[in-house]
Amino acid sequence: MIDSALSSLGATVVVATSSDENHPPENITDGNTKTFWMSTGMFPQEFIIRFAEPSKISTVTVDSYNDCALKTIWCLYPASVHGETKKVAWTEPHNTISAMICLSVKHLKIEKNTSPNTSQFEFVTEKEFEHTEGHLQSNAFLLNGSSANHLRFIISSGYDHFVSVHRISVQHLHT
Repeated sequence: MIDSALSSLGATVVVATSSDENHPPENITDGNTKTFWMSTGMFPQEFIIRFAEPSKISTVTVDSYNDCALKTIWCLYPASVHGETKKVAWTEPHNTISAMICLSVKHLKIEKNTSPNTSQFEFVTEKEFEHTEGHLQSNAFLLNGSSANHLRFIISSGYDHFVSVHRISVQHLHT
């Protein structure tokens, strides 16, 4: 069976190398492709999903969005307010910048373990993602019934500085 919302089955993201408060790691397992986890730059990036119980996994599908867009960003500048230096958001138009933000995964590796701890992982598979823009891209990885308590996803590179992962779906049988 395919579990589009891993969180409803007790799967959780237990480790992530970065977190943006607007796009937290938990979004990976909520089954909704409109929410996502976004890295905060630099590579490698990784996250680990723990299953509620040991699972035999036949296929893992990673949904990521391959897109570049011109984004307007509000800038935060230190400013003096009543003698204290604080970060405040300026609202005047001259205090914004526009930047090209790309969220494309380029290379992903998957590892697994059968331990209750998040250690001693073994390599399972890896893939170079095709660079396409403007749509959600699904990449399936065949795991051929591999047993796992945890899956570690290592993003070794992206097509730019940031990546997003919208959903992880797993086809598995409980052991």
